[in-house]
Amino acid sequence: MMKIFDSHTHLNDDQLYPQAEDYARHAKTLGVVKLANVGSNQVLNDRSLALSAKYPDMYSIIGWHPEDAIHFHDAQRDLLIEQLQSPKVVAVGEIGLDYHQTISPRAVQKRVFKEQIEIAKQLHLPISVHNRDAFEDTYSILKELAVHEIGGVMHSFNGDSEWLKKFLDLGMSVSYSGVASFKKTRDVHEAVRQTPFDRMMVETDAPYLAPEPLRGKQNEPAYTLYTVEAIARFCDVNPDVIAAHTYQNTLRLFRIEDNEKN
Repeated sequence: MMKIFDSHTHLNDDQLYPQAEDYARHAKTLGVVKLANVGSNQVLNDRSLALSAKYPDMYSIIGWHPEDAIHFHDAQRDLLIEQLQSPKVVAVGEIGLDYHQTISPRAVQKRVFKEQIEIAKQLHLPISVHNRDAFEDTYSILKELAVHEIGGVMHSFNGDSEWLKKFLDLGMSVSYSGVASFKKTRDVHEAVRQTPFDRMMVETDAPYLAPEPLRGKQNEPAYTLYTVEAIARFCDVNPDVIAAHTYQNTLRLFRIEDNEKN
């Protein structure tokens, strides 16, 4: 049976948290044996840490999302630095820029993004980057702050092949969500084909972005399988190949030793 790592999910979200154990159990029946719960504010960071402390195959990525950047002040910064040193925290995230519809002004988002990259560098942690309608500024900040020194992942990548190359050249990995399975996201399909297997990861971003054939339904970690299958079709390989590469890439980026028996 293939092993899949959902590198970015939200069992800490209100919609999934009460039944987190059930979702994790269901995930394993479809080969999704490890997952990283990603925070974005204090509540979701705390829940992520609670889940990773309780379950051996769950890990934490914590930080302040651009939508919550307006609430990121000194007290939150100090607590984040402390919590990032918890044993099962594997990255800082999700951090970045969101220019779609958000209450946080762009200047605030940029400042908080940069602050958290600096924190990640101090603690030698990779980053998980949220980018929505903000390719130019996201790229500029990552380049300016020499992200290659710590590495990271462009979460739920939805750019074209040109942007793919730019982020790969910065040393970033690229994670594909259910967006890669959607019929009309042809730019993303082509980016998938152009992504080196050693820089590719997969995710659900659950409860959002359920992949085909479940688009429009509530997403959950188990459905990472369908994204793996979609990527395999675009790359004309067996799904086992995509699962194996993305699993190992995630372990390597997040510096996880695969000692657990699944």
